[in-house]
Amino acid sequence: MLNTAKIFLFLALFVTLEAASQQSIFGGQDIQSPEIGLNNTVIFRILAPEAKEVKLSGDWMPAQGWTPGTEAMTKNENGVWTYTTSPLLPELYSYFFIVDGIRTPDLNNPFLIRDVASVTNIFLIEDAQSGLYKVKKVPHGTVRRSWYDAPSLGMQRRITIYTPPGYEESNEKYPVLYLLHGAGGDEEAWISLGRTAQIMDNLIALGKAKPMIVVMPNGNVIQDAAPGEGSDGFYKPQFMVAKTMDGTYEAGFSEIITYVETHFRAESKKSSRAIAGLSMGGFHAMHISRYYPDTFDYIGLFSAAILPAQGAQSKVYEAIDATLMKQKELGFKLYWIGMGKTDFLYQSGVDFRKKLDSMSFPYSYYESEGGHIWKNWRNYLSDFVPLLF
Repeated sequence: MLNTAKIFLFLALFVTLEAASQQSIFGGQDIQSPEIGLNNTVIFRILAPEAKEVKLSGDWMPAQGWTPGTEAMTKNENGVWTYTTSPLLPELYSYFFIVDGIRTPDLNNPFLIRDVASVTNIFLIEDAQSGLYKVKKVPHGTVRRSWYDAPSLGMQRRITIYTPPGYEESNEKYPVLYLLHGAGGDEEAWISLGRTAQIMDNLIALGKAKPMIVVMPNGNVIQDAAPGEGSDGFYKPQFMVAKTMDGTYEAGFSEIITYVETHFRAESKKSSRAIAGLSMGGFHAMHISRYYPDTFDYIGLFSAAILPAQGAQSKVYEAIDATLMKQKELGFKLYWIGMGKTDFLYQSGVDFRKKLDSMSFPYSYYESEGGHIWKNWRNYLSDFVPLLF
């Protein structure tokens, strides 16, 4: 038996180690950051007593080219740097620090997301819209990472699939939304950055959306899965990879539909299929839907790229006008286009709508503030889904 002194020593060591392990969650800093005030001001803090300059960069700040702006933080006598925002509108925000020129996450905030190769912290200011991005006490769907055969690519590929609340307990068949990511994304993008599961759970619970399956494939045909999740192991994600938007993904998309409709209780008819995507995913949704013109009754283009890259040679990109006309003649229930007023793709959207107008091609158009940002794409998804099925 252990004597009393040994027991005391053991307990003291255990408490010390437990405290150390708890502190490691926050990088050893016992600081609250971010702190959201009653009027939606937000205080950020970081302990960096030896730093000469610390800046905060958040996606609510006016952009500087492709990146958010920055604001200088102020150091107190304890070496803690702080910055307080003006009142922010409700939204899911992301941010990071820059310490003496080196980008770093907020070690006091363990909630992070990856966008391509950048990792940022997040926080939520809630209202009716941004509240859709929060997990609430409502029935929840299930998110699966499955693997499907892609014979045209010679590999098995990973795919993210949301099934609605009650799917496992019922024998019902469900309509399907195929939701496509942008350049630099993968099968994790919409479920992580887009908050798809939370949006779907909450819209269904509110009675604003019909229960449906949401399929989120990987649009990078050289990958079997997201970086770190596939056979290529751990490597730095890239914005544009080989064979991006060269027609390969569009031509083989029927393999994804076949997998979903044979492995899930999915309704296999045009009126029960929707396809939508952001940026590159909007490009894919536009070209897939006209290349397979009798497959989807609902199409959503979110900040979509439109024209193939110069020199791109694929059967998919032949006779674009003729296949759009065929799509129109066969009919559909919704062709929805969303674009931000300051999006770098804005003019291409204007040109595409002129083309559709010249064909008397029916569509719905929504123009929002802001540019090529996840804030818009989450909003577009929240607006698009209630119009389906």
